[in-house]
Amino acid sequence: MTHPLHRPAGSARDGDDPLHIAPADAGWAHCGLRVVELAPGEARTLETEADEHAVLPLAGGAIVVEADGERIELIGRDDPFARVTDFAYLPRDCVARIVNRGSAPARLALPYANARRRLPVRYGPAEEVPVEVRGAGSATRQVNNFLHPDAFETDRLTCVELLTPEGNTSSYPPHKHDDDEPSGRGQAVLEEIYYFELRSPGGVGLHRTYTADGEIDATVEVGHGDAFLIPRGYHGPCVALPGYDLYYLNVLAGPAGARSLAFFDDPAHAWVRASWEGQPTDPRLPMADARGPVAPTAAPPLHR
Repeated sequence: MTHPLHRPAGSARDGDDPLHIAPADAGWAHCGLRVVELAPGEARTLETEADEHAVLPLAGGAIVVEADGERIELIGRDDPFARVTDFAYLPRDCVARIVNRGSAPARLALPYANARRRLPVRYGPAEEVPVEVRGAGSATRQVNNFLHPDAFETDRLTCVELLTPEGNTSSYPPHKHDDDEPSGRGQAVLEEIYYFELRSPGGVGLHRTYTADGEIDATVEVGHGDAFLIPRGYHGPCVALPGYDLYYLNVLAGPAGARSLAFFDDPAHAWVRASWEGQPTDPRLPMADARGPVAPTAAPPLHR
């Protein structure tokens, strides 16, 4: 049986769009995600209304975005594992035209969040996306911080990409960001969407989300094009099973006036983070940067 927070590929279609999760669909107030597919030469009009958006190529290139008199040409990428991509930022209350000028079909993620301020249309160069190798050993993963609060100004929208090589674990230790009371130890309050793709689309990964009170307790298989909603609670780990590199896009937003990703680890597993000190990172990471794939510096670890 499918967990109510899990959206398997195809279950959240909106017309021709393979996925659309609106805030009302998720039962919350702030963030959403649409994935669109454009054939060569196909155009799409996007009215942002009260929401700021990002235009993030997942697959395909030569994407032209026109809004507020600005024209942005996105180079894009073959797939999420091929390179760190450039992107466009669209403010609330604008009408944008998105065109696939490439010779191949394109797949775009359009994460969005309710915005109070109207910021300008902007281009995000791939070369300016901070790439972080996080963790150690079999918990090493790559984080592309393209809409991190410290990297790119938005009103509420925060997004990062994670690449986890086969056999590794990410979103670990399990952590949460749902309590801004003093007892919450400095957490932000954030809604979050995980959107998954795999280098080999026939494969699966694993994802876990749970709450201390047991109201949410989900461990699910996730496939190419799946999404998982996190209204609250600890989330992690995400596991890339042997043979299947795992990608996911995190979309986050919350009610606070200032953007933050402050979190709190599950005390039962918090010791794992401290254990990384002095451990080597997985030599397969980073998997890619703005120039393209990065060759591993050594063979992967034998024991995971």
